[in-house]
Amino acid sequence: MALFRGVRTNHFESALAVPHALAVNVKLRAEGVTMTFNRDGNSVAVLEDVNLEVTEGEFVCLLGPSGCGKSTFLNIIAGFLLPTEGRVFIDEEAVSGPDPRRIFVFQERGVFPWLTVEGNIGFGLFKLSKAERESRITHYIELVGLQGFEKAYPWELSGGMKQRLEVARALAVNPDMLFLDEPFGALDSITRLTMRSELLRIWEAERKTIIFVTHDIEEAVQLADRVVVMSTRPARIQRIVHVDIPHPRDISSRRYLELRDGIFEEIGLAHKV
Repeated sequence: MALFRGVRTNHFESALAVPHALAVNVKLRAEGVTMTFNRDGNSVAVLEDVNLEVTEGEFVCLLGPSGCGKSTFLNIIAGFLLPTEGRVFIDEEAVSGPDPRRIFVFQERGVFPWLTVEGNIGFGLFKLSKAERESRITHYIELVGLQGFEKAYPWELSGGMKQRLEVARALAVNPDMLFLDEPFGALDSITRLTMRSELLRIWEAERKTIIFVTHDIEEAVQLADRVVVMSTRPARIQRIVHVDIPHPRDISSRRYLELRDGIFEEIGLAHKV
């Protein structure tokens, strides 16, 4: 039996390859994205002919070794960088720059240290009435489990709580999409596991389209509908893996281990306990 129910291609996936995509709107489409940087007179090829479609409400992980170009691709999708070649479309509109409808959660925590939990979550809600603003702040404080810390400043919170605060602030402005660049990379292993569960709970409640960058295979298989495995630099899409396991996922199940170990083999590593 094949380990992967996906495609090994650098071209768009067919509907047959991704059954869950049937009758679902395509949210994002990347066509032939190539990126080359010029450094000290030398050209550095980072991405090469990357093609990808993401559907509405999907959770997609971009997986690959450190430095392969995952974050560069995410920055292109988010509009912070323009590709050397190729195009990105969101809702059939070409991406030409950042858009307030799409929120980026960076590797380094971006909470404002001079604002309380309430102040951070309400930062982008200035267009709402006071009552609407307060209602939305309360909703997201409850959603991420920060009740009782409304008046606390970031320095009074644990690492995991600060990360939840950043996710709450991102969701509070009601974005169409969330872009997360290794958001749990600085957390200890126990907190990482907790935050994965929290993010899944929030995603299942909100159903935002999420593009999540990671180099952690376990994290990708635990979280994603699909795992986009990227090659070493210049990065291409090496394989797209459909994770056909319902949430919450049993990380000791045979199918989970097949998918996880198959990705290890795909990138040239044999997983050993």
